[in-house]
Amino acid sequence: MDKKETGGFIAYLKGDGLQKVIAVGCLIVLYVFFSIFGNHFLTSDTLVSILDSSYYIGFLAIGMTFVVITGGIDLSCGTVMVGSALIGGVAYNVWHVPVALSILLVLISAILFGFCSGLLVGKLGLPPFIATLGMQFISLGICSVIAKVQTQTWPSLTSEDGWFKRVIYKNNGFPVGAIWLIVFFVIGWILLNKTILGRYTYAMGSNEEAVELSGIKTSNWKVIVYVVNGFFVGLAGIIYAATYSTITPQTGGGQEMYAIAACVIGGTSLAGGVGTLSGTILGVFVISVLKTGLLSMGLPVQWQQVLIGVVVLLAVLVDVIRASKSRKT
Repeated sequence: MDKKETGGFIAYLKGDGLQKVIAVGCLIVLYVFFSIFGNHFLTSDTLVSILDSSYYIGFLAIGMTFVVITGGIDLSCGTVMVGSALIGGVAYNVWHVPVALSILLVLISAILFGFCSGLLVGKLGLPPFIATLGMQFISLGICSVIAKVQTQTWPSLTSEDGWFKRVIYKNNGFPVGAIWLIVFFVIGWILLNKTILGRYTYAMGSNEEAVELSGIKTSNWKVIVYVVNGFFVGLAGIIYAATYSTITPQTGGGQEMYAIAACVIGGTSLAGGVGTLSGTILGVFVISVLKTGLLSMGLPVQWQQVLIGVVVLLAVLVDVIRASKSRKT
């Protein structure tokens, strides 16, 4: 490796590259560890389980990446995901809307919640933490009221409308959801890297004041970012409904933490301005392997939360060190 290549590699590590390298390393170490100590971890069924647990977290994390890069956060995405799926269930079971339109309603509901969060953050200037925390409770309440606090059930695989599970989630054991995740990952990557929206997203996270002084109305672009986030939350709601079928009111809280964890593990800085969707997907698979591996070892679910918390703290620590060194430079 010559000096030019060495310099480029060092520059890469000073960006979000170091956390990506660490994420890949964690993924390899976890996979080897659970292959040795887990029960039947190296099987095709386990691989499918890892993929299955990646879908809705993956969609949540893609949307969250846009928000976190702006320097924001979305604490409502978990409850909005479940709440939107709940509204779609009401449409199907109570209003007798066709399943295809019910799916569309899930997406529209999540986008509307995202739009409201965007208005609170972008137009009213509320801190994203407070705005989305409030939206978390609002979405819990509104969706439960619409459902009359009744559990909603989406069509089973064997029912007449079970086709939506085969199209969205799994067909004869084939993980169709992985295809959808890849497709919308590519769409998200194009939005973030090849459009004005992506450029302004990074710019707002790096130096919002400078963006404003250049004549760009950041309030409008923040609304758009939260709408994009709402779109991906809606996709998560659709695949959540296809995965679990039974949607319970007043749930979903805590799912946003998996999305935030995936972003941070993958190198997205909570300070804003730094992050990639490829890193986020790496973070999603680190979490999925960790969850599936711990289950294969017979450990309680609570250990997932403990270890994921440790991994997130380490990822944030790496980000803080990287940012500190960057400022000194």
